[in-house]
Amino acid sequence: MTVGHRVSRQLRWGLLVLAPILIVFVLLIFFPPDGNERAQWAQFIGRFHLLVVHFPIALFLLVPVLELAGRTSRISYLRLSAGFVLGLATIGAIVAAMLGWCLARSGGYSGPILTQHMWGGVSLAAMCWLCWMLRVRENGPEPGLLYAVALATGVVLVAWTGYRGGQLSQGEDHLTEYMPLRLRHSLGLSDAAPAMSSIAANTFYAARVEPIFAARCFTCHGRQKHKANLRLDTYSSLMRGGKNGLVVRTGNAQASELFRRITLPRDHDDFMPKGGKGPLSAGQVKLIELWIAAGASPTLPAGAIQYASAGPPPTVVAEVTFDEIDPAAVARLRAQAAPELAQLQKKFPNVLEYESRGSADLLLNASILGSKFGDSDLALLSPLAEHITVADFSRTAITDRSATAIAAMKRLRVLRLMHTGITDAMPQGLGSLNQLESMSLFDTPVTPAALPTIARLPKLAHCYVGQTAIPAGISVPNALTGKLIF
Repeated sequence: MTVGHRVSRQLRWGLLVLAPILIVFVLLIFFPPDGNERAQWAQFIGRFHLLVVHFPIALFLLVPVLELAGRTSRISYLRLSAGFVLGLATIGAIVAAMLGWCLARSGGYSGPILTQHMWGGVSLAAMCWLCWMLRVRENGPEPGLLYAVALATGVVLVAWTGYRGGQLSQGEDHLTEYMPLRLRHSLGLSDAAPAMSSIAANTFYAARVEPIFAARCFTCHGRQKHKANLRLDTYSSLMRGGKNGLVVRTGNAQASELFRRITLPRDHDDFMPKGGKGPLSAGQVKLIELWIAAGASPTLPAGAIQYASAGPPPTVVAEVTFDEIDPAAVARLRAQAAPELAQLQKKFPNVLEYESRGSADLLLNASILGSKFGDSDLALLSPLAEHITVADFSRTAITDRSATAIAAMKRLRVLRLMHTGITDAMPQGLGSLNQLESMSLFDTPVTPAALPTIARLPKLAHCYVGQTAIPAGISVPNALTGKLIF
């Protein structure tokens, strides 16, 4: 075989192996992980990334050993295998990078650490390929300087990418969490606890709830990694929710996705926290439940919730009975609105549902549609207005123009308008809701001008006005005393 033919064959092999590396680069650029879950088959094969990833790492790190050991004349033959090992490492790195992209893109992951880890992985695959090409081309006892530099760069990439991978799976401080204090201080590292939000330390959230999140949740839902686009490292991020909408329903722990997930059986697919961390203790679960039920306020004093400092309340054993449901009677109650409801459920899947199996009252949860739901969509729901008792418009695009449509929901008990652009005109237009018990205006432009109208709502028990233009400590009408929650 001539030298030219051998070089041509090596070049063809090199270009063939380079193609999938370039494909992964393109996938990372145009289809990066965005926190959304996708096809289960992609998640399935992506999980093999954790199994495959150590194979190319071990092979690549073996190459410098072969090169250095082979400098001894007695075992110089070891260097002849470096090219073959690099070829295997390159193929393994490509497979690991592709599986990693499948896992990140389809598994609901996002965050800067994940992005850096992925770019490190595909860069390592490219560096493996470059080292392989240089070694096979030279194929001599003394490879050139460029090969040595590429090999050293690859070793650095292995260390950096592996460190980022460890942060993804074990937490940002996985290397220093249990470091002896003397060594920590000698390296100039702080021994302080993980940084948390700037909410006052004497609040219930900062003193009792946030430490639970820091210890059990920040690994997957922190500053650098936020699975499902959910961050729990700040109060505002927690209340903003994730890709599936809100995870905390103020005043209603049972309807809060966060509480649901931490109370599921450990073998349930939605159970949190994942990763073999074990469930939260009964006391931790109770603290979160009490805080959400009390309104999930960031300013609630640390000792404001009864039983929180002394543990869960004593168990009261009582006989529990349930009313029997008459299917025929329920069908009659639902018959009037059934045709309109069926049509609107097709247009707005999962937005409308009955309050219970024996009720004709409706729950409206437009928050799952986010900015895709606006005033025109709300107007379409007018035929069902008198049947809606709970309405959540958080993070939607509704404006003050929808005040009339909401005011038509005469039996509304709970109304959530968090994270919307509504102004004082909205609550000022809802004075006729004489059944309203809870209203959330959190993170809206509402000002104190809306308070007189809110004060006239006869059954209102809670009004959440945190992060609005209504300042804490403001003088309010007597009817609102103790009802505003900041």
